Amino acid sequence: MTSRLTKCLTATISFIAIGMSGAAAQDGPAPWDPNYEPPRMEDGTPSFAGVWSKASITSIERSPMFDTLVIPPEIAQNAEEMRARMFDQRNSARNPDEIREAPEAGGSVGGYNAFWLDPGSTLGVVNGEYRSSWIVDPADGRIPYSEEGRAEMEEAVALAWHNYDNPENRSAAERCTVGYGSTGAPPMLNVLYNNHVQFFQTDDLIVLLVEMNHNARQIRMNAEHRGPDMAQWLGDSVGHWEGDTLVVETTNFHPDMNQRSSQAQRFYLQEDTVVEERFTRVADDTIFYEYTVTDPDLFTQPWSAEMPLWATDGPIYEYACHEGNYSLPGILAGARREERLAAEAAAEANGGQ
Repeated sequence: MTSRLTKCLTATISFIAIGMSGAAAQDGPAPWDPNYEPPRMEDGTPSFAGVWSKASITSIERSPMFDTLVIPPEIAQNAEEMRARMFDQRNSARNPDEIREAPEAGGSVGGYNAFWLDPGSTLGVVNGEYRSSWIVDPADGRIPYSEEGRAEMEEAVALAWHNYDNPENRSAAERCTVGYGSTGAPPMLNVLYNNHVQFFQTDDLIVLLVEMNHNARQIRMNAEHRGPDMAQWLGDSVGHWEGDTLVVETTNFHPDMNQRSSQAQRFYLQEDTVVEERFTRVADDTIFYEYTVTDPDLFTQPWSAEMPLWATDGPIYEYACHEGNYSLPGILAGARREERLAAEAAAEANGGQ
């Protein structure tokens, strides 16, 4: 599941963490102003108007190379510099005179070069601290699956990635119903590209428009959850204000949203998993995004994470996932061909019967 970019970045940061252990300290980002006053709506509640980005090198779980949540500035800043050089190298032009052999039949033909990716260029910063993971509890920065929960997760991943019986068995992202890697359904995560989200607010409704796959999650303010038979792709979200913090509780997820994977990270929820999110505007260019995931059937404890949403220029453009997308019919057609060839081979071995 881990991409070559992620592996390269992991090796890069590991090298820096070892080589920079005796380096001089560098200044880190400034902490948030505790007296910051956010812009407000007509009803006095904070305004989240605008387009925000989740793009970052940091991911949901902590890499084993880090022992602590907070990364020293000198290591973080050098990691960002080396990553930038890595991307520049991956974007370098090919020699048009270079003769390259075609890939072996059935082998990988490669994918996008770095020009088409936009995962972010910086590590996550929370209140002046570089973070090695979004997860802050448990302290090891890892999702606390129970033994049964991990087995259920692995079974769901195997079904989504290795079952070709019909379209419904493929992942929701592959079918272009939602963005992959939990970009829009809570908890919202960062992925390789299309990390933008836009807020629209009224007194009784807040809508989060997510760039991938142009999903719009409606948060009904001061409302009750609908029944479990009303499962929605992004879950049923209800919200309220606690001071200047927007608190959102979401459950009743569509069952096809249980398995959420990307190249760099994966996790698993159930339809009745409860996700509590907290949005607090802490600066003109930053929303502090916190969430806690609770499901005693999957996890040994609730787990919590913190991440920033960065202000960025809009607008959000259409994410036309199905435009020119031949992947899903190609995947299923390939599976049918393999079945046909296997049946023909079995018939031949049986004397043509």
